[in-house]
Amino acid sequence: MGRIGVVVNPIAGMGGRVGLKGTDGKVDEARERGAEPRAPSRARAALDRIHERAPETEILTYAAPMGEAVAREAGFEPRVVGEPAGEETAASDTRAAVETFLDEGVDLVLFVGGDGTAVDVAETIREGDADVPMLGVPAGVKVYSSVFGVTPRAAGDIAATFEDTERAEVNDIDEDEYRDGEVHTELRAVVRVPAAEQRQASKQLGGGTVESLAEGVAREVRDGVTYVLGPGSTVGAVKERLGFEGSPLGVDVWRDGEVLVADASEREILDHLGEENVIVVSPIGGQGFVFGRGNQQLSPAVIEQCDLEVVASKSKLDELGTLRVDTGDPDLDEELTGWLQVRVGRYERRLMQVI
Repeated sequence: MGRIGVVVNPIAGMGGRVGLKGTDGKVDEARERGAEPRAPSRARAALDRIHERAPETEILTYAAPMGEAVAREAGFEPRVVGEPAGEETAASDTRAAVETFLDEGVDLVLFVGGDGTAVDVAETIREGDADVPMLGVPAGVKVYSSVFGVTPRAAGDIAATFEDTERAEVNDIDEDEYRDGEVHTELRAVVRVPAAEQRQASKQLGGGTVESLAEGVAREVRDGVTYVLGPGSTVGAVKERLGFEGSPLGVDVWRDGEVLVADASEREILDHLGEENVIVVSPIGGQGFVFGRGNQQLSPAVIEQCDLEVVASKSKLDELGTLRVDTGDPDLDEELTGWLQVRVGRYERRLMQVI
């Protein structure tokens, strides 16, 4: 893997089992209720897995209890690059650790905590003007962000083996409101994370909807790029977000704010393609076909000249399980099989297998 900076928030999650719904400002009360630290054991599970998969990984960390102890227990000889400022660790210690990791040129910041810790890490990376990916080992009460592995062991697998990165959301909630029974999430940052199926989906309220994914496509359109927009209600929401009423069952071609051709045939699409082209399409509900059902205008000749943006609601993907293609060209079908990132929100994507 290379070099990983590991920072543990040792108090993360202590308030959960004792009914405090979080630990922010409640550490003493959590201890009075008999709370035990949860983060070290979860950090150890992730580091054990990294040691199994990639024992040569160089681990940088802060002095115990912010990572050194569990790293040694997992079999590493970590390089300790700093220590907490006081007896009790604080968010400032997390931020200082991440700053040091960035200075040391780590390949990944692996943090152990919840959404509050995720915000500290994300904001420090952003302030450092860095593009270093981050990944969370879930240990907090609040885990609403899509930057965490689904389990500590999964986080270790991802950290040891990832090759590509993608963008994901860091969300947080107000713990006082949460304790009163109200959950209001707030998008706090968009960061680079390892691309992996074992990362949890974002729990941002109102996110992952057709409207939010349409907004995501619209906000990323580029000047001079030709967009070939397929049929269906999901892509229809994208067309509406771009400012026009599209052909519900047809393919529309759009560039720089103008509909070049509506309800286009294959020939018309080919005639209007430019130097850079993007197909936006949604799989057929109940069947999972990305190409070859209801959008035959998107022929192999068209597909081969375009990048691909597949969009779908989370509920549709949950029902489908896998995706399919039937372009009429076996070689192209083979090329399209494998794992594909499907946009399900403004920034969030889900890995789906094309079979």
